[in-house]
Amino acid sequence: MSVATAPTQSAVLANRWVQLVLGIIAMMSISSPQYVWTLFTGPLNLKLGTTLAELQWTFSLLIVLQTFFSPFQAYLVDRFGPKLLISAGAVLSGGSWVLASQATSLTALYITYGIIGGFGTGIIYVGIIGLMVRWFPDRRGLATGLAAAGYGFGAFFTNFPIDSMIKSSGYEHTLLVWGIIQGVIGVAAALGLRVPSEDYRPAGYDPTIVQTEMQSRRSFSPQEMLTNPIFYLLFVMMAMMSTSGLMVVSNVGPFANEYNVAQVLVLGMAALPLSLTLSRVTNGLTRPFFGWVSDHIGRENTMALAFSLEAVAILVLFAFLDNPAMFVVLTGLVFFGWGEIFSLFPSTLTDTFGTKYAATNYGFLYIAQGVGSILGGPAAAYLKQFTGSWTAVFVLVACLDALTAILAITVLKQMRRKHFEATR
Repeated sequence: MSVATAPTQSAVLANRWVQLVLGIIAMMSISSPQYVWTLFTGPLNLKLGTTLAELQWTFSLLIVLQTFFSPFQAYLVDRFGPKLLISAGAVLSGGSWVLASQATSLTALYITYGIIGGFGTGIIYVGIIGLMVRWFPDRRGLATGLAAAGYGFGAFFTNFPIDSMIKSSGYEHTLLVWGIIQGVIGVAAALGLRVPSEDYRPAGYDPTIVQTEMQSRRSFSPQEMLTNPIFYLLFVMMAMMSTSGLMVVSNVGPFANEYNVAQVLVLGMAALPLSLTLSRVTNGLTRPFFGWVSDHIGRENTMALAFSLEAVAILVLFAFLDNPAMFVVLTGLVFFGWGEIFSLFPSTLTDTFGTKYAATNYGFLYIAQGVGSILGGPAAAYLKQFTGSWTAVFVLVACLDALTAILAITVLKQMRRKHFEATR
């Protein structure tokens, strides 16, 4: 007789779908520092007596430290393993909010929320993406899209509670409580992460078979990739899309307040937190959705479609900024046209340069998000301050989106086709 035995904990954790769920949870735990930042700008300005432009450097530091160190962070994860490093990232990320709750100066805020928080969230982000690529060599678009969706969607669960707590208990108490909550959740998810063996192959997956003609049959090392002009084109395109998106993401609160729609009720809820909540949903859904679309119509065609949608949505949003209901709907559409860069660009990069060095290679490309943060939040605030209105900001964002869409369907598509012809 055979006796059925329950699967061990190790066997359960070795299931790649369990690993994907844990990765998504870890990503969700670091979503709020970026996506609810706009809720803290008003109270922080009042407390610290700063200008919006000065305050937005906190946001830029967060993204810069999250992105510019991503190749180094990927190396640390590969060297010491995801369980240890991603746990450390969760402690740094959550602890940054706890420390920021005690900040009494801009410098202290820059160091805590910006630098410490950015380094912690960066370890988790690049570590999870790199791990999912290894667990899902046959479905990397889906896996990276879902993991990135966790990062974009996570703040859906925190927007209203954080907004409510800021109003009732102040931003200091809110940072303290939610820093602890997010840190604990991140560590709990990290402790279950595992690395697949080097020869791991999912059932039915044959690495010798290339599924589409626009996927590389060999892997390019980071050194090889950095000598290829396709990488730099992708870098410029991602930087432009990051800049345009972050110019809006980091200023949704100021938009709503200046046009007097922030606290107007829409469906019984204040327009600003409702807008942010809807945007978290669309920002999460767009990543696996457009990843799936790109598997069917091609990466460049999908980029052209999504980035054009973003350009149109930005212009229509500007036309209806003073309409609370349209403000809520259109900000959601703007996020839907922007968030997919975090699934399309890593998928395109891995298609082009192979899977063996995918994590480290993407670490270099992810620096483009840091470039966007430098040009995004502060640049938008300074441009508004210089011109006296948000008009120039919206026009610039739409132009960047349209230009990136054109580059994708023309230059990138042609360069990648020549690349594959030359390497086969």
